Formats: sequence, C-alpha cells, structure tokens
Amino acid sequence: MFSSTWKKIQQGDFSPIYLLVGTEHYFFDETIRRMKESLNQNGETDVLLFDLDEVPVQYVIEEADTIPFFTERKLIIAKNASFLKATEKGKEKIDHDLKKFESWVQNPSETAITIFIAPYEKLDERKKVTKLMKEKSLLLVAKPLEGNDLVVWVKSIVAREKKTMTSEAITRLIETVGQDLVQLQSEIHKMATYIGEGLEITKDEVELLMTRTLEQDAFQLLNAYLRGDTTTALTVYHDLLRQKQEPIMLTALLASQIRLLSNVKYLQKKGYHAQAIAKQLKVNPYRVKLIVESRQQVKEQRLLQVLHRLASADYQLKTSSGRRERILELFLMNRL
Repeated sequence: MFSSTWKKIQQGDFSPIYLLVGTEHYFFDETIRRMKESLNQNGETDVLLFDLDEVPVQYVIEEADTIPFFTERKLIIAKNASFLKATEKGKEKIDHDLKKFESWVQNPSETAITIFIAPYEKLDERKKVTKLMKEKSLLLVAKPLEGNDLVVWVKSIVAREKKTMTSEAITRLIETVGQDLVQLQSEIHKMATYIGEGLEITKDEVELLMTRTLEQDAFQLLNAYLRGDTTTALTVYHDLLRQKQEPIMLTALLASQIRLLSNVKYLQKKGYHAQAIAKQLKVNPYRVKLIVESRQQVKEQRLLQVLHRLASADYQLKTSSGRRERILELFLMNRL
C-alpha cells in the first residue's frame, strides 16, 4: 500500500486527507519526505506542524481552510491524533471539537494536504470519527516488517546506497538492531559511508560499526556466564562498568534475560514456533530465534537457581554501603 501511494505522490496525484496509523515511524517519515519532495517541484511549499496532544483539532481545520498566499497547496502535518484511539480516563488533555471535525472531513479544503498521524497499534473502531476518517481519508497502516519482508527492505536500502550486503551481514545487522527501520537505515548509511569506494558490506563491517545496546550486552554477559565462560562474562561486565552502568540495573537486566529464556522454553514446549513466541512475548523475533536455535540448552531448574542467586545479589546491592560492583563480580565468578 505504501509503495503504490508513494508512486502516486511522486506523480503529483494527492489526496486531501491522509491517515497514517501504526508503530513503524519510518513509514511516517518517508511518506512526509516524499510528499515534501513532490510538492517542492513546483516551488517551496508551506509546511505546518501541529501536535494534537497540545492543540485542539479545530486549529488544524482553520489552517487547512485558510488559502495559501504563495503556493497552490500547503502541507499540514497533525501528529498524535489520539482522539481516534480508545479514550484513557483522566488523560484527556485537549478539548477537540469532533463534530466540527467530522463535518470538515466530509468536505476538506482543496488547497491543503493534511496528514494525520496516529502512532498507535490500534484505533477505536467504535467511534464515529474513526469510522469517518477511515472512509474519507487515504488510510496507510505502518506495521513492522518481519521475516523475508524485512530482509528485502534492507537490501533495497543497501541498493539505494549503491552497495551490496552479504547474507551473513544482513542477518547480523537485524539480530543486533531488530525491526526498527529508522535505526536500520541509519546503520546502513553509516556502514556504506565507512567502506567508501568499496561495493560490499560484510559481517566484519557490521561487527565493527554497529552500536550495541545495553540489552544486547546483558544477553552476551548472561550467555557467557551460563556456558561457564567466566573470562568473557567478566570482560563484558567491566566494559559496562566503564560505561558507568550501575550494578543494580545490570542485575535487573540479567534477571529479565533469564525470564525471557524461561518463557521461550515454556512456549516451545507448548508447540509455539519462534515467530509466534516473539509475538506472544512482544520481543525482537531474532532474539527468540537465537534462543531457539542455540546449542546451549540450559535446564529450567538451573535457570531458576540462577534467578534465585541474582535475587540474593540484588538484595546485597541494595543494602550494602561498600564496593557494590564487587557483589555482581563475585556472582559471575561463582558458577552453580
């Protein structure tokens, strides 16, 4: 849907109202970028931004109905259209005039293109305003890409940089970054810039240039500990201490990783495959894939024992006034 809409935008075939829904912000940013690029072909276009968490929707209507002075059309971006989702009691900050808005949606201005952004997983389909927006606007749903679709998208972004990327490198990139398309695009651009005149991005470049997250370091730390690799576990731990990470927070992260391992094992026994487990637990599918395919199979009883020892370390950290970093270090040195 996005590709066909982007093609129409490039050709100057615009809709008066767009509704962008979902959690993948890359599609929001890319749609707006392409819209600006197309409109600016006929001269600089007025672009106005409204945050509907801060101002009522009637401000958007008034601006849309105001004729632009120097351009044929103006572009209006209205983000955080929270009035389209289920209302959270006590959290209504702005008084949106929805009756006026519903009337405007049925007869929008011809001199403005208005993009409403609803960065939410679901809208409230029971609301009249939601039904009307879905009927009268051009609806685009921005869902995270998964599996082969994500790989194909990565290849397209690499090709845009006039590079190629090995299968190993693509797999490692996605394992590290996950499904965040904005971050993936940024990392690909960084690697393409780094190799300069080179044509292929390999796993070596990914390993060298990737910005590791704290969660990934905690995962590496726990895996090293569980397989008895004390040297690697301590090396990662001391690296994290040099980055000013607190032992209490690292203990909580390790406990979270153990709970993830335990939950994955439980769902595997229930017959869930990796993709379904990731969806159920709401975690990066590649993290689940690594756990499922790992040769390092740790028994549930041992995971519970490690979790119990972490709870003891957590208590010591919160009640000790001495060198707290030493407490988690001793935990890593003493295997079960």
